[in-house]
Amino acid sequence: FIFLAFLLAKQALMGTPGCGCQPLTVAVRSISFSPRQVTSDASFHSVSFSETDHPKVLITGGLGQLGVGLAKLLRMRYGKNNVILSDIRKPPNSVFHSGPFIYSDILDYKNLREIVVNNRITWLVHYSALLSAVGEANVALARSVNITGLHNILDIAAEHGLRLFVPSTIGAFGPTSPRNPTPDLCVQRPRTIYGVSKVHAELMGEYYHHRYGLDFRCLRYPGIISADSTPGGGTTDYAVQIFHDAIKTGKFECNLKPDTRLPMMYIDDCLRATLEVMEAPADTLSMRTYNINAMSFTPEELTQELQKQMPELEVSYEIDPVRQGIADSWPMNFDDSNARKDWGWKHDYDLPELVQTMLNYFREETRMARVN
Repeated sequence: FIFLAFLLAKQALMGTPGCGCQPLTVAVRSISFSPRQVTSDASFHSVSFSETDHPKVLITGGLGQLGVGLAKLLRMRYGKNNVILSDIRKPPNSVFHSGPFIYSDILDYKNLREIVVNNRITWLVHYSALLSAVGEANVALARSVNITGLHNILDIAAEHGLRLFVPSTIGAFGPTSPRNPTPDLCVQRPRTIYGVSKVHAELMGEYYHHRYGLDFRCLRYPGIISADSTPGGGTTDYAVQIFHDAIKTGKFECNLKPDTRLPMMYIDDCLRATLEVMEAPADTLSMRTYNINAMSFTPEELTQELQKQMPELEVSYEIDPVRQGIADSWPMNFDDSNARKDWGWKHDYDLPELVQTMLNYFREETRMARVN
């Protein structure tokens, strides 16, 4: 096939004798092994590696809370230089000096492909996305990043035989989905561009798996809570902001109703789940997209647990109709029994452990700031 492509390219460049045609320019992408040009019986598979040969990982959108955290975990496991963070933003010094970092725009197919080839990438973790509330404020940008960018990722992953992880979310469900609990397979029908793009990612990943043999893996994350991150526009971000405000001012204004129940997870559980599903043998996976869960609580329940240690905390409610509407269409609780059965998923953090861990972090941060 490569030899035939070479002959065709050569013929096109030299022109056909006697026809008066001008030489043609042959784009490299047009003769590549892309799913856009493959035959119906083509098949792509993950690059295999022995236990002593670590994967080479690229993380897109790596400057978010999950990307930085996952890079740290993977570098401890596979070696510092085997995990490359990428983003379109300038990294802080702490991130830049912690391991390889590279500029990567997922909308630039050629640049992304060069990174994969030149760095011999075998695993790709795709975190680039606009979150729910931010996406509703700029639908065109969300569509471009969350859908067009995904198509580039899928084509490159299939073309180069990568193991691909794309996270999904509670936002992939809608008001007609069963909410308590929400199973892996059910009606979804989300009403946000973020949710629509995540359903699109799930289905496209499964299609590429069945059509091209792409080793696609996906977890539907609940709301993720992390102490060392700044809320980034997500509907579940109140569960992080409350700790910031509790320590700084002793007051918090919540933009969701006090009885709004949503599934949540501490970031350490989330990152470990991601690592575990990526390392799971392919023959143990009965599906390509799994729910994962740890706990489910309301703003009122979180406040009550927090007030056990900070009784002076004052919480008021100023409901954001956009965020509330989004939350009301999402699951109240995830059924993650398939993940627990297939690859042994088990969470470590429930609500009391979450609150204690978050408070310990912020109190230590405050103490160090005073010392400095």
